[in-house]
Amino acid sequence: MSAPSSSPRPEHAPRPGVTWQTELVRVEQLVDDDAPDPRPNRKTRRAMARAARRTK
Repeated sequence: MSAPSSSPRPEHAPRPGVTWQTELVRVEQLVDDDAPDPRPNRKTRRAMARAARRTK
């Protein structure tokens, strides 16, 4: 017979890698002021097309 689920569980070692220290690295990109606007992604293009169809 097993113990009830509210019984305390013994401590165990964490999974490998869980306690590793991570370092956040910024990957910023500088864009010129006179650069053209980037093309919208597929999701945005589809949403704009859907909105255009609805307003006709």
